[in-house]
Amino acid sequence: MQIIHTISAFAVPTMIFAILATGLARRVKVYDCFIEGASDGLTTVVRIIPPILGLLVAVAMLRESGALELIGHIMRPVTRAIGMDDNLLPLALLKPVSGSGSLGLLTDLVNTFGADSLVGRTASVIAGSTETTFYTLTVYFGAVGIRNSRHAMPAALAADVVGIIVGVVVCRMMFL
Repeated sequence: MQIIHTISAFAVPTMIFAILATGLARRVKVYDCFIEGASDGLTTVVRIIPPILGLLVAVAMLRESGALELIGHIMRPVTRAIGMDDNLLPLALLKPVSGSGSLGLLTDLVNTFGADSLVGRTASVIAGSTETTFYTLTVYFGAVGIRNSRHAMPAALAADVVGIIVGVVVCRMMFL
């Protein structure tokens, strides 16, 4: 364990030194490259702030309006058909929208049911096999200025649905 601690303490400084040494050996103006990269990064941040702000407002509206609960009530017959516990549905609905919100739900589920329970294990698999789709697409498409996502959104949401269904089925097969 001491070796791992020592390696981790020196990893970042070693990497910085290696980058600087390589730049100097190749006669690259390292500081100028750093400033240019930082400038590009700030430009990207300014460009993606409006879509992220819109996404955060939409998430808050969905959560506060009760729309997630309504969607969950409508979907309950489908989720019961695949053997999904009712407690997992809010996590499955919130994960594509909000990473921090879904992490909070996952924490609550694990604290309530236990990490080794079927609900806790299935919730962990769902959280690990799905993506914060709306946030990811907003950030990446916003960073490069794409306005029309075409098939990216349906494909990503389909992958989330498959991850949820397979996660529920496999966990029921392995842990029930």
